[in-house]
Amino acid sequence: MSEPRWLSDSEQWVWRAYQSATKLVNERLDRQLQRDSGMPTTYYEILVALSESPDRELRMSELAEFTKSSRSRLSHAIARLEENGWVVRRSCATDKRGAFAVLTEDGMAAVEAAAPGHVGEVRSVLFDGLSEEQVRQLGLISEAITAQASKGCPANPCDE
Repeated sequence: MSEPRWLSDSEQWVWRAYQSATKLVNERLDRQLQRDSGMPTTYYEILVALSESPDRELRMSELAEFTKSSRSRLSHAIARLEENGWVVRRSCATDKRGAFAVLTEDGMAAVEAAAPGHVGEVRSVLFDGLSEEQVRQLGLISEAITAQASKGCPANPCDE
């Protein structure tokens, strides 16, 4: 067995800074959505994905991939969104195992009501502290991290 590739001091600093930043940003965004809209970030992400899709619907497998959720976690979230009247499931006519999640009018209204506060919080906790060049760099770095982290994951990201 080979020796682990330990982190250098600078890599350790970056790793801890990254962990701290992502945890704080995610906590702030989740708190804001819970406080102002009564929904966790996961539900908001699902509603947004559906609101931006043709006919406001996606196959459950596509939605799981888009939200980086396991199928079981997504299914649970969709059940809760159905209870709220924000989403309905529709069977796939051509694939008996397939299903679609469809955004309802109430779901669209919930997204539209939540969006202004959410984007304000995103701007406050992320973009307002960065220069234009740092925003561009963050985008490039985030894409590189996503590509690297996605290696070895199935089409439905790291299903549980």
